[in-house]
Amino acid sequence: MSKKVVLVWFRNDLRLHDNEVLTEALHKFDLVIPVFCFDPRYYNKNKFDQYNTGLNRALFQRETVSHLKDKLQALQSDLMTFVGYPEEIIPKLCAKYEVSEVYHHREVATRETQISEMVEAALWEQKINLRHFIGHTLYHKEDLPFPIKDIPDKFNIFRKKIERESSVRKPFDEPRAIPSPTHLEATKLPSLEELGYSTTVEGIDQLIPAGETHAMEKLQQLLDPTFQSLANYTEISPYIAVGALSPIYIYDQMRNSNLIQNKRRYDRLMTTLLWRDYFRFMLKKYPNVFFKLKGSQSEKPSPFLDEYKLEQWKSGTTGDQAVDEGIAKLKEEGNITYAVRRMLARYFTQNVSSNWLIGAAFFEEYLLDYAPATTYGFWSHMASVGTSAKENVSQDWTEFRKKVVNY
Repeated sequence: MSKKVVLVWFRNDLRLHDNEVLTEALHKFDLVIPVFCFDPRYYNKNKFDQYNTGLNRALFQRETVSHLKDKLQALQSDLMTFVGYPEEIIPKLCAKYEVSEVYHHREVATRETQISEMVEAALWEQKINLRHFIGHTLYHKEDLPFPIKDIPDKFNIFRKKIERESSVRKPFDEPRAIPSPTHLEATKLPSLEELGYSTTVEGIDQLIPAGETHAMEKLQQLLDPTFQSLANYTEISPYIAVGALSPIYIYDQMRNSNLIQNKRRYDRLMTTLLWRDYFRFMLKKYPNVFFKLKGSQSEKPSPFLDEYKLEQWKSGTTGDQAVDEGIAKLKEEGNITYAVRRMLARYFTQNVSSNWLIGAAFFEEYLLDYAPATTYGFWSHMASVGTSAKENVSQDWTEFRKKVVNY
């Protein structure tokens, strides 16, 4: 009797802990083939002439994939890695290894869902099912106290209802073994040059250590109530963005830590995790809303664009010291606090352009923790066109800057 084979398509879930896709695959199939595709679409430039993935994040992603590959190999498995389009690569692998089904985590933003649909269509020609799992949020969609179409637009109401009427699931255990076909072809990680960058891995410094193990270590530092850093959530957000840390696992660790002794930091971390859920669920309720210039509003912002000020903002030469330092840190390190992000975004929308999508695309290139729903959802509210009306920023720039600089 032949063994049943499943292909697990990794995307932004680069971990073994709390991975429902892996757990279900191991439960229902005899053999598991883990696969990751470096999709060229993510390394191109967009319509605003910004890279979809900047050099720092490309390296961070590559090293996170490498870390996962090492962990899988330690379990007598492997992570097959390819440069190319998933809708072309995955069906070929399915035919070669007689795969019965493909598992992956569902995404919510337009580009990501379109790629899933292309993979699904290509697989269906072979009568192979692409099964979707929901594993990127703190609260599972099926556990919400309301259907997606009835999710409250106001963030505070959304928060109160789910905290009162729902609960966070327990994280899945990390697998101890992953049986895979013994004849899997050997694959290697691409260089940065092969991804289109004019440098090698050796030619760039790793800004923060990548991978699941380092993510867990950083989380434990953050959960120490004596830990001192204004960054707080952004200490771990790059790991969350690539899926090296699960929000459910973070919550579980929070509940079992001493962080509750520092209630202010506990609440701030919890609030940021809930905002992340809110943005993702809003994209389900209102498809593509955070990628529209007018956002959730009926009219577009009054058009204006100062090309000279745009270049100053991008290059960090506006003459405003706080803004320029924030841009420099973003470009050099890829990670800035949310207070600084708010300052940069507000300066942009009031002084540079009403087309906030340009600023969001700039963040998309340079942020280590870029995630479509979170980054564009954040910018839409900074541009006063977000889905939660109370959180839409309307404060005067001068007063806004004072609050951030004194944060």
